[in-house]
Amino acid sequence: MTDVLHHIPDCNLFFSEASHVIRPGGKLVMIEPWNTTWSKWVYLHLHHEKFEPKAEDWIIESSGPLSGANGALPWVIFNRDRKVFTDKYPKLKILNIKPIMPISYLLSGGISMRSFLPSGVYKPVRYLEKRLKESSWAMFAVITLSRQK
Repeated sequence: MTDVLHHIPDCNLFFSEASHVIRPGGKLVMIEPWNTTWSKWVYLHLHHEKFEPKAEDWIIESSGPLSGANGALPWVIFNRDRKVFTDKYPKLKILNIKPIMPISYLLSGGISMRSFLPSGVYKPVRYLEKRLKESSWAMFAVITLSRQK
């Protein structure tokens, strides 16, 4: 899933269903916005969707498909509320959370804009990103869950 979880109106319902339909040993892999000092500034000042790391629950108010969002929700679920998640969904084991892409996503124009740079520049940008401590500067995280028996 890419940029989906933070739009799901009721993540509890989603994870409950996922724990039933994913086969034992199967994986759920997500690329989602992540909360760092850098990303929080970007999401609050340069992005149109809500970004609320202090959200009280995992519910998103919406009026239709993808009409609501909380970009901080993946961080809320898998970082701030990690124990809640592991207690509620013991069949879904968190295998890995890897923060990624602090700069290249913005320079690419994201999903809806044209790239700010020619494609040949991305290799050096990705090289620089790997030299940064991505956990502090990341815009996204790759989150991998595995269905336990």
